[in-house]
Amino acid sequence: AMVGIRAEGDLVRVADELGKIDEVDYVVITAGSFDILLELVCEDDDHLLRVLSEQVRVLPGVRDTETFVYLKLTKQTYAWGTR
Repeated sequence: AMVGIRAEGDLVRVADELGKIDEVDYVVITAGSFDILLELVCEDDDHLLRVLSEQVRVLPGVRDTETFVYLKLTKQTYAWGTR
């Protein structure tokens, strides 16, 4: 799932703390509607709910979240570096 986070305070600190969660695969600080985007890889919906409730939403600085559950991956590319 992709999770959009609206945060307060030091965004780098919040992003670093989110990155310590085992299920977090990807964390970026962004501009726009969300301050931080992260990707969670969970076994099932119950696991996702536990991680969101017990680790993400309770983290100091996390104001609110919006979760986007992936239904189907149609393309994934790893192109490291700049173009």
